[in-house]
Amino acid sequence: MAEILVFHHAQGLTGGVQAFAEALTEAGHVVHLPDLYDGHTFDELDDGMAYVRSMGFDTVLERGRAAADGLPNALVYAGFSLGAMPAQLLAQTRPGATGALLFSGTVPVSEFTEMWPASVPVQIHSKDADPEFIESGDIDEARALVAQAADGELFLYPGDQHLFADSSLSSFDERATALLTERVLTFLSRVG
Repeated sequence: MAEILVFHHAQGLTGGVQAFAEALTEAGHVVHLPDLYDGHTFDELDDGMAYVRSMGFDTVLERGRAAADGLPNALVYAGFSLGAMPAQLLAQTRPGATGALLFSGTVPVSEFTEMWPASVPVQIHSKDADPEFIESGDIDEARALVAQAADGELFLYPGDQHLFADSSLSSFDERATALLTERVLTFLSRVG
């Protein structure tokens, strides 16, 4: 059993993110799912990003840090797109991290530390033609991160949907999400 802190994407704590967390709970894991937006959700990604810009990316990171306060150090940090930022920050800087799961988002390792911690396994999942991941350069950062990690995996799925693992959005890809979930559960059984 693993204990996981999951961060939502820019559209907020949607039903699809909650459903993903519930699937992990049903598999026997302990999941913490903070709402970094104080109840706000957005139908469109652009509206969610406008909200993030209005409050600042540093606020997202600080709320992510605060969500970890009081939780055990031995956590897997997971994040969808925007949520990958606080997940990656905590996996790299908070002592005791047992793993990281980054979905459709990665930032340069150098944003938080010089190197990825050797003791922290990581899985990164994205679509192979997702413009938010590929054209932004996240793919290059993901490859660099996986190359640094002693235990790192990058999984690319066919298609161009960005938030493909959120069942409440039109970008949802059931088949890719099923495979992602299977891989995540294998990862969690290994690190938990």
